[in-house]
Amino acid sequence: MDDKSKSDKRGERIAKVIARAGLASRREAEQWIAAGRVAVNGTIIGSPALNVAPGDQVSIDGEPLPQRERTRLFLYHKPRGVLTSHGDPQGRPTIFQRLPKNLPRLISVGRLDFNTEGLLLLTNDGALARVLELPATGWLRRYRVRAHGSLTQAQLDTLRQGITVKGIHYGPIEAELERVQGSNLWLTFAIREGKNREVRTVLDSLGLSVARLIRVSFGPFQLGELAEGEVEEIRTRVLREQLGEHVAALAGLEFSAPRRDVAREASPRPLANQAPNHVWRAPDDEKPANKLRRKFRGSRRNKPTSKEPPPGSGRAETLTDRKGRSVPVERHGNAKPAPPAEPRITERPHKHRRRRSDRAGGPRPARPKGR
Repeated sequence: MDDKSKSDKRGERIAKVIARAGLASRREAEQWIAAGRVAVNGTIIGSPALNVAPGDQVSIDGEPLPQRERTRLFLYHKPRGVLTSHGDPQGRPTIFQRLPKNLPRLISVGRLDFNTEGLLLLTNDGALARVLELPATGWLRRYRVRAHGSLTQAQLDTLRQGITVKGIHYGPIEAELERVQGSNLWLTFAIREGKNREVRTVLDSLGLSVARLIRVSFGPFQLGELAEGEVEEIRTRVLREQLGEHVAALAGLEFSAPRRDVAREASPRPLANQAPNHVWRAPDDEKPANKLRRKFRGSRRNKPTSKEPPPGSGRAETLTDRKGRSVPVERHGNAKPAPPAEPRITERPHKHRRRRSDRAGGPRPARPKGR
């Protein structure tokens, strides 16, 4: 083997290096390479079949490639009616359109169906996503299912040996019947493969129709009390402990690199045929980012309403505190109208009105003599 072939096998693929820098996915990086926008050591390349070493200088549109991002993982509570995709030709909403703008470029670890809800893992490292999706990793995916039909626990126990449906074999499944409510059943499903529509397909073969499907855990990560549509990041120390040394080495993770919370303003321009809703960005740049929910009452600053009085229209009043002291105050706004005066009721004296006596009528009795 000559020196040239040895040099081609060292390092990592150029598309993978660009993706790990947080600029684009591997497929988009390959499109950039085909468009002649990527250069290695000052030479424009035309094929992604190239490995680069840590010492090579990579640039895109003449700008140097930024440093690789720290590996990060996010928990996302996916609602129903949202696609796990970067874009949809039919214009349906996607999860990446609903994420806050201050997040880095993210990809999903696996997918959830359009009508499936629950825990979805998001990461900025494509290698980590691929490793966690592999059945060899052995991470358990647990679901809660509400289905229509009738079923016994004995039928569910047969799934521990696996099942073959329409020529597709599904591995061992841990299923448990929680409760029965009329014609509805609540089940728990635990699988390790995560094939396309696996839970729905297996239950359909048993005569059940799935009405609701919720993923409650993925490996060591739990949905918990995470609200629908909310995102929560796993701390680096916890992430390193939960993944373990084997997964970290297999995916080549980086936990010491700096993190970037906001996408670079000078990132390479998108391709002409690239969709505007690229990855985590919203389709409209003018759309405000999702913010924390805060209860707000009243008008906002610098936005006076018609009910607000002009400046300098305060009026002085005096209040009395609990100890009887006078406290001067200044009030703004329209003065409250004074309550209407209650009508004063006066009695007209009746003529020839006799004063009633407390005693019975008649003359005062005479005092007895001798006393």
